Amino acid sequence: MSRLLFSLLALLSAQVFADSQCGPFTVHWAEDGFARINGAKPETQKVNFLKQKDDFNNVKIQWMVPTNAAGKWYGMDFVGRDGKAILNVQLVQANMNAPRVYGTYDCKKVN
Repeated sequence: MSRLLFSLLALLSAQVFADSQCGPFTVHWAEDGFARINGAKPETQKVNFLKQKDDFNNVKIQWMVPTNAAGKWYGMDFVGRDGKAILNVQLVQANMNAPRVYGTYDCKKVN
């Protein structure tokens, strides 16, 4: 429980973790430690520190977010470096022969 509380405090205090607009995606940092992408809670969330442990200003967070279409997911990488963030998104489909669809978006803080 204390680890979750520490993670939440670190997430909320880091400059890069302000609510963000990244292209067509809105990223909201909820109190439960999971982000919400366009209102949806990711099925998975993995955090990797890029420089040193617990450095939330240099972090990569990976999410798998379901879409409204059956068998399609968004694979997302939120990368924050020194107070700036980008969001890499790929449409993950059940059919491996389908063309890849992906994009990179700059993130801007929203109030």
